[in-house]
Amino acid sequence: MIILTIMSLIMILISSILMTISLIISKKSLLDREKCSPFECGFDPKSLARIPFSLHFFLITMIFLIFDVEIALIFPIISSFMLVNFFIWYKISFFFIIILLIGLYHEWNQNMLNWTN
Repeated sequence: MIILTIMSLIMILISSILMTISLIISKKSLLDREKCSPFECGFDPKSLARIPFSLHFFLITMIFLIFDVEIALIFPIISSFMLVNFFIWYKISFFFIIILLIGLYHEWNQNMLNWTN
């Protein structure tokens, strides 16, 4: 047990030393305007380097991620079917699916699932 504690402390010490060294070495000058500007073959940029993105695309991505996590939460419900009481499993599953369907209906009602407005 003591060996495990000593090894953990050594790993924390080594990682802290490496992070401190990298922070010291990679000090960048935030005041230099030329280094912060985008580089286009040695010339000044003709337009903005950062192109604005569609907020609707971002919202569609968030909806996809939410439903992806919900699907990941449904898998344990399916695998626990044989391990728990059927009525408790049915109530929890039904409640979870109803919440998902209410969220889907709300997004549909707000026209968030349409790509173009």
